[in-house]
Amino acid sequence: MPLGGGNQCGRCQKTVYFAEEVLCDGRSFHKSCFLCMVCRKNLDSTTIAVHMEEVYCKACYSKKYGPKGYGYGQGAGTLSMDRGESLGITHEEPAPHRPSSNPNPSKLAQKFGGSDKCPRCGKAVYAAEKVIAAGSAWHKIGCFTCATCNKSLESTTQADKDGEIYCKACYGKHFGPKGFGYGQGAGALVNTQ
Repeated sequence: MPLGGGNQCGRCQKTVYFAEEVLCDGRSFHKSCFLCMVCRKNLDSTTIAVHMEEVYCKACYSKKYGPKGYGYGQGAGTLSMDRGESLGITHEEPAPHRPSSNPNPSKLAQKFGGSDKCPRCGKAVYAAEKVIAAGSAWHKIGCFTCATCNKSLESTTQADKDGEIYCKACYGKHFGPKGFGYGQGAGALVNTQ
């Protein structure tokens, strides 16, 4: 280790201090210098390939030094950025971008294709927080509650009427049968007049 604190970077030849050091193949690199020699993507222990003291991502390494020909990553079953310009093929320019006609004002919703609106709070409901009931998407936390008693609901404990959701007890009180024999508890009589 030279005077001054650290090893020399394998890319920029400047001093590499411990906090920014990445070790590879017995050499030290700055985290910001630990890039593929071809595409300049950041590398880590799962994406690195070394050849003659040069570091590459696995994709660039296989393109440069891997086997060539059919069945070795160059055939029809692989993705390639080669558009055929070397063969004289020309491509039309893509059509200009047209803004979405999505009425949802959320920038994320416009970018990722929109979302449902929660009938309780009126805000966007995304997949990670969505519960479907009464033909609508609800927020699982805070909105998927009984309209009367505000009790948190589950898909098995909810009942719906006219687009609103209720717990089974409140639904029975409001919309269940009334009269003698349909009491509100053990032996209760209800006056329905």
